[in-house]
Amino acid sequence: MKHTYIIHTIACAAIVALCAMMCACGNNHHSNQHPNELDSIMARGELRVLTLSGSTSYFYYKGEERGYEYEVIKRLADDYGLTLNIIVAPNVTRLTEMLNDSIGDIIAYDIPITGNTIDDVIHCGPENITEQVVIQRNNNPIADVAELVGRDVYVVRGSKYEARLINLNNELGGGINIQYIDRDTLVTEDLIEMVSQRIIDFTLADSNLARINNTYYHNLDIYVKASFAQRSQWAVRKHSTHLAQAINEWTASHYKSPEIEAIRKRYFDASKHMGDNTILSLAEGRISPFDDIFKREAKAIQWDWRLLASMAYHESRFDSTVVSWMGARGIMQLMPKTAEIFGLGPDSIAMTGPNVRAAVQALQVIEQSLVSIESPEEKIMFVIAAYNSGLGHVFDAIALAKKYGKDPQTWYNEVEEAMCMKANPEYYNDEVCRFGYFRGRQTTTYVRDVMTLYNHYCEKIPQ
Repeated sequence: MKHTYIIHTIACAAIVALCAMMCACGNNHHSNQHPNELDSIMARGELRVLTLSGSTSYFYYKGEERGYEYEVIKRLADDYGLTLNIIVAPNVTRLTEMLNDSIGDIIAYDIPITGNTIDDVIHCGPENITEQVVIQRNNNPIADVAELVGRDVYVVRGSKYEARLINLNNELGGGINIQYIDRDTLVTEDLIEMVSQRIIDFTLADSNLARINNTYYHNLDIYVKASFAQRSQWAVRKHSTHLAQAINEWTASHYKSPEIEAIRKRYFDASKHMGDNTILSLAEGRISPFDDIFKREAKAIQWDWRLLASMAYHESRFDSTVVSWMGARGIMQLMPKTAEIFGLGPDSIAMTGPNVRAAVQALQVIEQSLVSIESPEEKIMFVIAAYNSGLGHVFDAIALAKKYGKDPQTWYNEVEEAMCMKANPEYYNDEVCRFGYFRGRQTTTYVRDVMTLYNHYCEKIPQ
């Protein structure tokens, strides 16, 4: 059997090492009572990856697959010349069941290493060590969990954080005021945002989730530990020893490489916050240096150019050199695949004229896809939401709105609320959802901010 390897940015020497390792695995597989699954995977050219939808694992953003675990496992698959078949499970229990039913080859999700899991699977790949931490603001933070006595700490009812807080309260002899917010659509990420916004003072979260959210909110302290450390790794079936060995050797040689480190930094360290300096010259009656481009291109979809300018401000602050942590580029922050669809390559994606023109073409396609929204005024907000999140998430939100008694034709307080529900596994795993987890609040905030600035522009700038 001849194996083909695809080299991206990994050095040739690393690929040679992989080849030698796999040949050794193949030579030994007859001595094992189970077939060599690595050989089978290489023969079919596809790695079936089981995972969960979530902010650190796998999600869709503007129609493209993203997630820290996804990007790491994709690099591994690329190095082996394999395509990925992502299979999303509804929960951790089903992950291991689907693995042992041979629905997938590997779980690319942090499975806690416990006595039970060691008996059921082989843990392999990158090891992650997390603990639960206190989420608080950084202006006057507590230094130890004992200082939570006498304070209100908010958690999602029925979550592992509630269980940990109850145990912690018992360990401290009582006195922590465990509080709940009576909204069944809330998730831990919502509580973290509420801490940042000074609505509540404390909550708990896993340290990896805390790190991601700290890149969105700069006023948080996430460093007080509230639990012991928990080790976790990916997993394969108990008899998949050759596959586990290959994954461990790849991890040892690549996990600290500049490429993987760059992925890690994008998710857990790179700021997702953009400054608030706007370019608005009332004396000259202009919004930005690119007003003529907005006016010209907006005619193609019969939009008010000031609305297009408002979107551009919230996408890039009118800075054509901005590259988002997701890889979006240019003044309208086009994802590379979207730009390619509309004829823009790496050399032209950030050029302001072509970038705005391609964005308008994308908006036109989105608008045509939302023919079910009857009101032109409402449709505008659906289109803006889809530009920010991707059409799939808006369709999911419409479906959730229909199912849970909200008006699927109205954005504010209706489909908008359904979009926020997509951060909750109870809803993004619902049978009507096709695109899984999404940080919906970022899109609902985006729509409101764009419309608020647009109304401001309409008051101050002539059409």
